[in-house]
Formats: sequence, C-alpha cells, structure tokens
Amino acid sequence: MQRSVTAAVAIAAALAAVPAPARAATSFTVAADGSGNYTTIQAAVAASSTGGVITIKAGTYQGQVQIPASKSGITLQGATGNSGDVIITGNKPQSTAGTAGSATVYNLAPNSTIKGLTMQNTYGAGSQALAVYAAGDRQVYRNVQMKGYQDTFLSWGGTGSSQIRQYVYKSYISGAVDFIYGNGAVVIDSTTIESLNIGSSSNNGYITAAATDDSNPYGILITRSTLKSSAAAKTVALGRCWHAGNAADAIGQVLVRESTIGAHVRQAGAWQDMSGWSWKTCRFNEYANTGAGASAGTSDRPQMSASTAANYTAQKYLAGADGWNPVQ
Repeated sequence: MQRSVTAAVAIAAALAAVPAPARAATSFTVAADGSGNYTTIQAAVAASSTGGVITIKAGTYQGQVQIPASKSGITLQGATGNSGDVIITGNKPQSTAGTAGSATVYNLAPNSTIKGLTMQNTYGAGSQALAVYAAGDRQVYRNVQMKGYQDTFLSWGGTGSSQIRQYVYKSYISGAVDFIYGNGAVVIDSTTIESLNIGSSSNNGYITAAATDDSNPYGILITRSTLKSSAAAKTVALGRCWHAGNAADAIGQVLVRESTIGAHVRQAGAWQDMSGWSWKTCRFNEYANTGAGASAGTSDRPQMSASTAANYTAQKYLAGADGWNPVQ
C-alpha cells in the first residue's frame, strides 16, 4: 500500500511539472441589436482573453472603451471593413473627466490591433477631449477614423526615456488643436490628416504637439500621407513644441516626409512656439513633400537631407530593441 501511494505521489508530481496549455484565445461578436454575444464593446473586452478577437457589427456604440494592459494581443475589428459603419463615440472633456477619462478609447494593451471602425470625441472646442489614448507598446491602427477637436490622438508612455510605439495605416485623423501628440514613437502612414476649419482668417490650429524625450531619436513620423483642410490658406501650423510638464528634456521630434501638403499649411510659422518654449528647442523637419503647402524654401521650414532621411524611415521609428516591423 505504501509503495502504491508513493508511486501515485510521484506520478502526480510529474504531471504537475508539465506546463498547462495556454488559454485559447477567445472570439466574440458585439452587436447593439442583441444579435451578437454582447451588446457593448466593454463587456466583450472584459470577457476576452489574451489574443482575443472582437468583431463589432455596424452601429453606434456610446461611452468609453478601456482596454487594459492584461489584454495583450487583442483585436477589435469592424464587421464590414468600412470604418464608417462602426462608430465608438464619446463626449467627455478633460476639464471634467481628466485626460484618460476623456478618451473614447483608452488602449493600454500591448500588441493590440484596432481596425475598420471610427473612434470619436464630439465634445468640440473648449477643452482637451481625446478620441484615442494609446498607452501600450506595439499597437496597430489600420483603416480607422479618429475624430476630435483638441488632442484627438495621444501616444503616451509615461515620463522618462521609456517609449511606446504605434503604427497608424490607411486611416483618417481630424482635429484642430494639437490633435496628434505625445511622447511615443508614432508612424502615421498613408493616412488622411484633416485640419478642421474653425473659421479664422489667421489661425486655424496646429496638427502635432510632440514631447519626445531627448534620449529618443524618434517621435512622430507622418509619411506617404495627405494633409488637407478647407481652412484659409496659410493658417494651420504643422506643429508646436510641447515641453510636457515644462520639462526641458521633452525635445519633441516630428518629421513630415513624402506627403502631400495642402495650401492651409503656413509657409512662415509652420512650426510654432508653445508655453514660452521656442520651436527651435524641438526637432522638426520635412523631407520630399509636395503640394501647395509644401515648403517654398523659407528659413523656418527645416528640410532633412536625403542621407539623414535614410535613417528616419517608418521601419526605423518602430524597430525599437526587438525589431518590430508592422509597416506595409
């Protein structure tokens, strides 16, 4: 009897040493009309495992969607492939909800993908009001629309030199004030960037506000994209120099390359000072752009040389230490 018990214990110990199989990724359908597994996106996110796939049927979905860091590899996708068919919408300002609380989609999940849908904050002028707060590394946004007014899309990895990465491809981003901003390494590729026409004859806003840590060579890259607006000619800046928290080491880096720039972009003053910091304290450049708003050779539109631009490609921005390359 003692021998059999000993043998059983040994077998149990051996079995315990065998790793349990990883939990299978889950797939859920969200439909506002009740025809899916869930009627809200947040409920599906809560139920999803790592690597889960959430397919969202056409409709408008109200309220914040928060994707926690524990949902690594999760995918949110519109069911039809038409980004205008699935709309996640919110109306919260930063002034009352805080930065993260205002974000219609607050995505902390690394290795996540969001595609084929619209994320918007309809609050309008008067406060920061985010459509997307991207706070996780190696995130992909493909065939999406991000719509807001001030601070539409934030990439933020916290203070210091640690940096997160996002790739936005074949999408649409709109806003008026600093609507692409943060300290992450962000590539916006083959995307339409629309500056809203706020009716001014002199100042219709700013596209970017980078706060890249000075230890990081790469910040925001806009490449192979179209910058457009119905605003008056020469009234929109490419960006402002945002020293987040008034930090001297927030030396924003922005490159606009091989893109078509509309007449709304300023010739003089395309890069602007912010909160007492000169735009010259940041790292702002252009390379090989075309269109009515491309540089006519003014001294405040720095142009990157071809030899330097070879090291400022989408792949370089996103590679990091692990060689990540989602570029299409």
